[in-house]
Amino acid sequence: MPRTLTTERLRLTRLVHVARRELAIADDAWRALLRSDRFKVDSSADLSIGGLERLLLHLKACGFKVRPNPQKKLPTPHKGLALTKQDIEAKIACQLKALDKPWPYAHAVARRIHPAVSAFEFLTPEQLGDVSSALERTIRYRQRGAA
Repeated sequence: MPRTLTTERLRLTRLVHVARRELAIADDAWRALLRSDRFKVDSSADLSIGGLERLLLHLKACGFKVRPNPQKKLPTPHKGLALTKQDIEAKIACQLKALDKPWPYAHAVARRIHPAVSAFEFLTPEQLGDVSSALERTIRYRQRGAA
C-alpha cells in the first residue's frame, strides 16, 4: 500500500527528530541549521517533504543511521489447525521422525496423557492434538538442550 503524503511527512518528521536527539544537536545549533541558506525556515514543521528529505540526508551525512524499530515486528502467519485425525497423525509422524522415535513412543505419550483411552486409534482429534503438543514440547526442549 503506497504511503500518503501526510504519513510520509509524519514519518520523515519523526526520523528528523530522532536524528536530532541521537546526534545530540543543541537547540541553538538546530535553529541555526534550519535558518541556514540550505533550508531557510524557522522550524522543521515549516519544511516540505522535499525539505525534510534534504534535512535527513544532511543528518545522515553527520553520522545518523536509520535503524528499524525493534518494537515493530512483522506479523508471522499462524499455521492453520489440523482438524482431521489423519492430518494430526501425519503431523505426529513428522514429529516422531524429528525425534527419531518409533510409533510406540507416541502410543506411550498418549497413554500417559489420556490413560482412560484404551487404544491410540480411539483418541479424538482433540486428544491427538494433546499428544502432538507434547511431542512439540519435547522437540523444543531437545533443541534448547543442544544449543
